[in-house]
Amino acid sequence: MIRYKFENKLDKEFAAVMRTRVNAYFQDNKIQRDANNRMIVKTFLILSMYLIPYFLMISLGFTNLPLLMGLWMIMGIGKAFIGTTIMHDSIHGSYFKKKSMNSVMEFSAAIVGVDRLIWHIQHNVLHHTYTNIEETDEDILPRFVFRYSKNQPHKWFHRFQHIYAPIFYCVPLLEWITTKDFIKAFDYRREGLIKKVDFPKEFAKIVLRKAFYWAVFLVLPVMLIPIPAWITILMIFGSHCITGIMLAMIFQTAHVVEPAEFFEAESEHMKHSWVVHQLRTTCNYGMDNKVLSWFLGGLNYQIEHHLFPDVCHVHYPEISKFVQQTVKEFDLPYYAFPSFGAAVTSHFKHMKEMGSAKDLQVQVA
Repeated sequence: MIRYKFENKLDKEFAAVMRTRVNAYFQDNKIQRDANNRMIVKTFLILSMYLIPYFLMISLGFTNLPLLMGLWMIMGIGKAFIGTTIMHDSIHGSYFKKKSMNSVMEFSAAIVGVDRLIWHIQHNVLHHTYTNIEETDEDILPRFVFRYSKNQPHKWFHRFQHIYAPIFYCVPLLEWITTKDFIKAFDYRREGLIKKVDFPKEFAKIVLRKAFYWAVFLVLPVMLIPIPAWITILMIFGSHCITGIMLAMIFQTAHVVEPAEFFEAESEHMKHSWVVHQLRTTCNYGMDNKVLSWFLGGLNYQIEHHLFPDVCHVHYPEISKFVQQTVKEFDLPYYAFPSFGAAVTSHFKHMKEMGSAKDLQVQVA
């Protein structure tokens, strides 16, 4: 596995000034960098959106299909928001300062079917360190059906990828809750991201966490909801599709959009610093929309999240002011869309452009 090195001697002054200003904000206002009371309240509300419909369905014996489908839809939405808020912050270690308390919140990954160790490696280690770098950032792997950048091979059917993308955006979550964690565990052991000496113990934990999810959120509903099992399974599938599409739109609009840059380094050394790399590969959106920020766990402030992943997302709106101020002073890029809709539109425009063969013709010429 390639481990890219950034020229961090560059932009040292920019990074220092930005961090000094952000640190001063927390110190001067006597604010902790982790979760506050608003985050605790949000946690209870979002967990309720996911768990209350579940307990209603398995305990009250509903047989009304539209009602059941509505409850599964609410669970799907709640699952997405658990992923963007509670799970995301806790696995980044930004929910609580104490590791023991933070580990409790990491259990939110288990109740949505994602293994916390595999997510940590793929998201925290690979995506955050090597954002939009081919073959290393697994979030932009083409997986044959998609072409995210000009560095990736073009197939004739990619011209339709902006049309069929929403269908395939259901797939990643279904992979996560079924086979992906097991496959990735072996991949990461081979790549040295999970130590071989620790692998048996860690793999056993993955199996137990996955078994818990299957037992509670698949087997119990099938057994206890008094309708045919195949209908319950279809409803569960529909719920996961809702979650998958929501998460895809939230994350894809941060990195797979028109302004964001993609890299295929010819060597292991990048020609710019890590902080500037994050600015060049990441986009914000809907920063003035407080409701959007609440539900998305501040992931519409992706720039701030990538620069300060150890800060709880409830602080992003404030620290974004210091990031923008510093970026402007040093004449560096800061990509932001005015709304979530504008970011989604840009994503599909980018997908349409990458699906065409025009850039290939230019390269040949």
